[in-house]
Amino acid sequence: MSTLRDLAEEHTALRPADIDHLHRIAGDWQLLSDLSFADLLLWVPVDGDGTFLCVAQVRPTTAPTAYLDDQVGRIVGGPEVAHLEVAHRQGRIWREGDPVWYGDVPARHEAIPVRLRTGDGEAGEVIAVVGRDTNLSTARTPSQLELNYLTTADDLAQMIADGTFPPPRHPGETTSAPRVGDGLVRLDANGKVTYASPNAQSAYRRLGFASHLVGEDLAQLHRRLARDPLEGTDAGNAVLAALGGEAPPRREIDARGATMLTRALPLMPAGVPIGALVLVRDITEVRRRDRALITKDATIREIHHRVKNNLQTVAALLRLQARRVSAPEARVALEESVRRVASIALVHETLSMSSDEAVEFDGIVDRVASAATEVAATEVSVGMRRRGSFGVLPAEIATSLVMVLNELLLNAVEHGFPPADEDAPVPADTPRPEVVVTAQRHRKQLHVSVTDNGRGLPEQFDADRGGNLGLQIVRALVTGELRGTIELRNGAAGGTEAVLVVPLARGTTDRLTGRAGPP
Repeated sequence: MSTLRDLAEEHTALRPADIDHLHRIAGDWQLLSDLSFADLLLWVPVDGDGTFLCVAQVRPTTAPTAYLDDQVGRIVGGPEVAHLEVAHRQGRIWREGDPVWYGDVPARHEAIPVRLRTGDGEAGEVIAVVGRDTNLSTARTPSQLELNYLTTADDLAQMIADGTFPPPRHPGETTSAPRVGDGLVRLDANGKVTYASPNAQSAYRRLGFASHLVGEDLAQLHRRLARDPLEGTDAGNAVLAALGGEAPPRREIDARGATMLTRALPLMPAGVPIGALVLVRDITEVRRRDRALITKDATIREIHHRVKNNLQTVAALLRLQARRVSAPEARVALEESVRRVASIALVHETLSMSSDEAVEFDGIVDRVASAATEVAATEVSVGMRRRGSFGVLPAEIATSLVMVLNELLLNAVEHGFPPADEDAPVPADTPRPEVVVTAQRHRKQLHVSVTDNGRGLPEQFDADRGGNLGLQIVRALVTGELRGTIELRNGAAGGTEAVLVVPLARGTTDRLTGRAGPP
């Protein structure tokens, strides 16, 4: 299904600013749909020939839909869109006409012109039309709640026609705002409550206000209820700002162990301030879970920090023991163990600074590669280079993979480049010794290669059984912990190539694309 922007760019001559405004409407119009008990369809004119294209649709959560089928992408003309043509041409809300039928569903048509205000604050031209279509099959005498909903919906519809709704979104603000069903409070021009839905009343009761909200000065009430005076002042000022025609950021109020999220919206049909709409949502349990997660994350980070410290202590003890051992082979074995422990400690150090059980692996690889060139027992200066990105990897993959790469890099540096003969002349075109680590994500797998331009594998080398302890550790980790495969071979242009294929676990984040990894 094409997006709103794709459809508008393909079929209309709307400017980027116009399309951005339509996006803002589509991001905030669930509120209007729920208040109206109606489907909303966003129609844009096509080529000025009297036809309209539906680029977005939203269904109400408070009433049955008028459309069982999705209307996005539908192009219509003729008598079916006469109401849209009137709203677009005359720039007024169209409410005339008899009910129409969609199959067995009777519906009432309305059309709301959409304007984008100019830079000097004047109402601009009509760029689209919002169709408000109500399912009449369950029509009945409306309750007080429904009457207040419909009245507020009409005010917001007029603000769409004026170009003053929706308000600009504040930086960092998401779309998880309170919804109509969470709780609705309507204020008059003086900030007094004229209506509060039952859910809104219940939310304020949890904050400690046991009386009825109608007649209360909501800004003063917020200041009285909030546990933190500064928080109460901010929440009260947000209400006053909405009464003055502004759209302030959302505010939270904490009181008596409960937390309530509020969103204040100005009501200014035809540019006249008549009050404000305040949506409220009890988020006590959400904040309680947030605090529990923060505590859990801090505990996990502290565990990783302590594991890192313990591993560094183990490495220090092994290093001390290596200095006291006289047998060269034993000293080499201990020094290799020190490097292996240190590589694991590096992962836990990174995890101790992360907010989740995942690490940005590129930095770890770069540090391991740098260390491999410094500690390798060789007289040859070898360069290290990384191509591609590993992205973010979960801890269970990162811990094993860092050990695998540590062993492969050390093997490449120590065994791939023999000491040069000082008496033998060196050809001018001899390439500089180099090891390259390449990473690439492909579907559900991570493909990694470690290649060098050294002397290659020895003859009669058995890739399945040959090699030192380091290669045995590599094979055990790749096939066991990582559930992957590894192949050691001579490169096409010389040198040695180790190729790993590691399956990525569910939920692995790909920082390159910003998407979650495949399940």
